[in-house]
Amino acid sequence: MNSEKEKILEQSVQYIKSVGPKRAVSFNKIGIYSIRDLLFYFPSRHLDRTTVLTAAKAYGYVKNGYEGEVTIIAKVFEKTKRRFGKKEVLKVQFRDTTGFFTCVWFQGIKYFYSAFNEGDIIAVSSKPEIDKYGNLQFIHPDYDRISEEESDNFLHTGKIIPFYKIPKELRQGAIGDLSLRRIISYAVEKYVDSLSETLPPKILEENNIISVNTAVKNYHFPESKEKFEAAKHRFKFEELFYLELLVALRKYNYQTKLPGNKMSIKTNLVYDFLKVLPFELTKSQLQVLTEIKNDMLSEKPMNRLLQGDVGSGKTIVSLIAALIAIDNGFQAVLMAPTEILADQHAKTVSSLLRKLEAENSKHEIKVSLLIGGQKKSTREKELTDIELQQADIIVGTHALFEEKVKFNNLGFVVIDEQHRFGVRQRGLIQSKGTTPDVLVMSATPIPRTLSMTVYGDLDVSVIEELPKNRIPIKTVLRGESKLPKIYKFIIDKHKEGYQCFIVYPLVEESEKLELKAATEYFNQLKDSYLKNLRVGLIHGRMKWQEKEEVMFLFLKKEYDVLISTTVIEVGIDIPDANIILINDAHRFGLSQLHQLRGRVGRSNKQAFCILVTHDGLATKQKVEELELDYLSTTQLEKYKASIRLQTMVNNTNGFKVAEVDMKLRGPGDIFGIKQSGFPDLKFVNLSEDQELIIKTKNISFGLISSDPNLKLPKNKIIKENLLAHYSDNLKYAEIA
Repeated sequence: MNSEKEKILEQSVQYIKSVGPKRAVSFNKIGIYSIRDLLFYFPSRHLDRTTVLTAAKAYGYVKNGYEGEVTIIAKVFEKTKRRFGKKEVLKVQFRDTTGFFTCVWFQGIKYFYSAFNEGDIIAVSSKPEIDKYGNLQFIHPDYDRISEEESDNFLHTGKIIPFYKIPKELRQGAIGDLSLRRIISYAVEKYVDSLSETLPPKILEENNIISVNTAVKNYHFPESKEKFEAAKHRFKFEELFYLELLVALRKYNYQTKLPGNKMSIKTNLVYDFLKVLPFELTKSQLQVLTEIKNDMLSEKPMNRLLQGDVGSGKTIVSLIAALIAIDNGFQAVLMAPTEILADQHAKTVSSLLRKLEAENSKHEIKVSLLIGGQKKSTREKELTDIELQQADIIVGTHALFEEKVKFNNLGFVVIDEQHRFGVRQRGLIQSKGTTPDVLVMSATPIPRTLSMTVYGDLDVSVIEELPKNRIPIKTVLRGESKLPKIYKFIIDKHKEGYQCFIVYPLVEESEKLELKAATEYFNQLKDSYLKNLRVGLIHGRMKWQEKEEVMFLFLKKEYDVLISTTVIEVGIDIPDANIILINDAHRFGLSQLHQLRGRVGRSNKQAFCILVTHDGLATKQKVEELELDYLSTTQLEKYKASIRLQTMVNNTNGFKVAEVDMKLRGPGDIFGIKQSGFPDLKFVNLSEDQELIIKTKNISFGLISSDPNLKLPKNKIIKENLLAHYSDNLKYAEIA
């Protein structure tokens, strides 16, 4: 890279025309410190002349049945506030050369009233409608302020205008829409040619990628639609190329630079264990076990992701794999995300191994539990057993990361619900052995595009079938007014031996409020609708021992109904709990709803998941598929909750649920990309850019395969860019 050019770009943003020291402080508050930072502060959207209509044309479109979004550029004519009882309504009338239209706001009246002044030129974008008087109107539209000069240029030359997000920190520094466009326009004109290329010439040429300078210019101020699309493609390609490069480096380093533990099948331990299982493994479980076994018998350290829907039998597969390690003289770790789940895993594993020992006394395998809330004496004994290898299988939570935990010969690590653990934590547990074989598990199925990117360094196994006796769970959506009938259904089903979970969402991120809400619902129901049933309560304020006691009583059927917050989300197995009622279901994410639904349906009885929401949301919406592009911002949020609920009703397949969830929320929210050691995805849409993901993955993996240390002259640019801009991500390259 040209260091002189780069030095210019690293200068403070204050040296750009119209910024200065005071405005620079405002830019600093939103993470823009240098000229380079400003050049890469891209618009959130653009206004293209082809999408703009006159008021008269928009009116005609609506009259002819058009239901999409339009944009009109017009001047503010007048604004009026009216009060209807307790509610206030703001109407702003606009005028262009062909007529009038009105924008209406029912909320944020004070803010919007001050936002519009007579004569302001505004680009209004939304879905238009005809009001009861036959006039054109927009309800809560998106809008952008433009200058007279921009308006003239735009309307007569077809110019594409960028619009940037203006955080409050910029507005407080007197930087608005117009001034930010002028500042960025100056910066692009003067400094864009100082940018050094970050992709090799051969990659640019072979993949028809435009230069970084041309891309930055046309992302801010596109010369044409085609140039803007080319700029977007450039940054999507670059983002994926470097992400996949980091994935490829991580996989290469893990497999070639770290010593593994070559194992073998030494005794009949696994075979004897399979004989004492009270069920047969599915074909899918056996196939996955073969893949895991082949990894463990290899000299290279295993780094595998095991996916499977809720209840598909991942834990038993991981236990069998752990027995292979134990058969080779190693210790095995099973790490769970919560203390109650770790405790349950320890009890389940111990119970199965006691059966094995009863059948064959030579197989004496000891299980140790290590979690945060243990008594000091218990904890000290467990630590001693682990260090002296008197414990073969160690089950625990993040407490296993602590320095005090010293393993004697750690050879196998299972990480359950792996997206809850960051890369750093996974590295800590792996460092406690000689590169132990690692199996990470997820009951939240991961869409293919994510498994190729964020988890692309892991080999993937999927358990695709549920145990044979499982009947698909019936999921229904009901309004709050139906609750009395739902309680009657719970009482009727109790006569058939059914138990029931009733779940309430967390009111806020506050344990005190959670406790109060859960206790109130508990008292209400046990004294009214469910007074003839035995009702229990479990919530996040309880210690894990208290939660364990409640779940044990529920398992023994001393409770018919268990009122709960989302503490039951992961892993609790109560075979006769075959109804789950989820209140305010619209407030849960799709992944969370799917996990909660997985708490029932663990037996051969028909199970029910009842989603309760506002009566208005309980009706089926017209949006059958996730084609959301035509919806305005205000409509989008309204539909998202409905789409989540309808997705749950229509799908029991976790992969389909995960695909919809990713499209609604984005991958970072679901799987914690920020904690995964990878850069943020700013340009790529993992739902829509599958072809580009495959393409960049092949290029990046091929490049690392042929030049893993990036020593060849043609890869010099790549190495320099990695060191300059991805140094924080590179430190994770040797962590699974």
